[in-house]
Amino acid sequence: MENIPLLNEIWTDFSEAFTGLIPLFKIVFDIFTAWWWLVIPFILIPEVKRHWLFWKAVSRDDKSILLEVFIPQNMEKPIRAMENVIVGFWPLYGIPGWYDKWWKGKTEAGFSLEIISIDGNPRFLVRCPADDRALFESSIYAEYPEAEIFEVEDYTQKVPSDIPNERWDLWGTDFTMNADVYPIKTYREFETEKEIKEEKRIDPMANLVEGLNRIEKGEQIWIIISATPVADSEIGFFKKADKEINKIAGRKEKPKGLGFFADVLNTLTGFPPKPEAKEDDSLPEMKLTSGEKEKIKAIEAKKSKHLYDCFVRFVYVAKKENFSGSRVKLPIGYINQFNGQNKLTPWKETITKISQGWYNWFWFIERRLYVRKRKIFRNYLRRVPAFFPKSKKGQTFILNSEELASLYHFPSKYSSPYSSISRVEAKKKEPPANLPVED
Repeated sequence: MENIPLLNEIWTDFSEAFTGLIPLFKIVFDIFTAWWWLVIPFILIPEVKRHWLFWKAVSRDDKSILLEVFIPQNMEKPIRAMENVIVGFWPLYGIPGWYDKWWKGKTEAGFSLEIISIDGNPRFLVRCPADDRALFESSIYAEYPEAEIFEVEDYTQKVPSDIPNERWDLWGTDFTMNADVYPIKTYREFETEKEIKEEKRIDPMANLVEGLNRIEKGEQIWIIISATPVADSEIGFFKKADKEINKIAGRKEKPKGLGFFADVLNTLTGFPPKPEAKEDDSLPEMKLTSGEKEKIKAIEAKKSKHLYDCFVRFVYVAKKENFSGSRVKLPIGYINQFNGQNKLTPWKETITKISQGWYNWFWFIERRLYVRKRKIFRNYLRRVPAFFPKSKKGQTFILNSEELASLYHFPSKYSSPYSSISRVEAKKKEPPANLPVED
């Protein structure tokens, strides 16, 4: 009981201190109620900026065209030829200035590589800015001189714009990548070049093309690989890659000291500086396992190529009487072939399937599914990332020219000999020199 007076004294002191703070709380509250509205602009400015850029970009009349590539009938080019084509697209790179970006609505120019099948007819398309058509055609002709390129109508405009509706349905997803410093499996791991004969080489495109060839009338599969040329100076990819390499190799970053100010502080306080930890003289590279060495080698190889900021999406569109859920496995199976050091996986936030948990097993399931289908369909029509104009981690990732060529290339006659791909039937030749001409 002797502690009760002490507790009473403590409570009295606390009450007096709290009572003394009440005027201060009142002053703070009065200031907040009078000037709270000043905070609103700082909250809204990021959203206003984003929607301003979105509005300017949409209102811009940036013309883009869709080019269809007709592959030579007897093409025997290796997949690496497509990498040279994609590297030829990289000069499209350019960062708009402040005036062009904020007033004219210009964005970094990009292109899209598209593989589609309509009623069982596979086609290879390239979407590019109309002003840069010559760049894209010359890059393709340089490696595929016998190919033919034609401007075609946008196939997405030949289906109803309100899908899903009473007659049409769709299934689709975006793909995402966890750590894009690691490469996916590329054509070099399929096309080893040890196979002397072309027909002995493995083409990951073969299964996709044969599957696209087998879909029926009333069904369509669209696959898009959108790419925007980027430089390390704007994305800091090399720094992120080097950080991952140091992490694998066990190289510790030296902590940044205070330098001159630390010496002055130690002098004034009389405390001696902390002795530096003795570094291990052994090379960390000598302790790496074979798997860790392969990871570092893969990251270094990815850094050495031209870089592109990308997103990958596919949509299966069909009339309801023709809709087959098994078709969606075809593009996913194709993408899964490239799973190696890294992998592309269907993104749960965009896939047209609602996961029902204990907390949302009945919340507007059909309506939420409809909204997802509308979003992915609209984003495909506009060729924009999943959450455009917002930016969300995972909606785009970095691929290099080798990875892009692996995902998108023209199959040779040996990899898909029986498919209905549009090919150039006759081989083009120069006219003979002695051909008589009319004066």
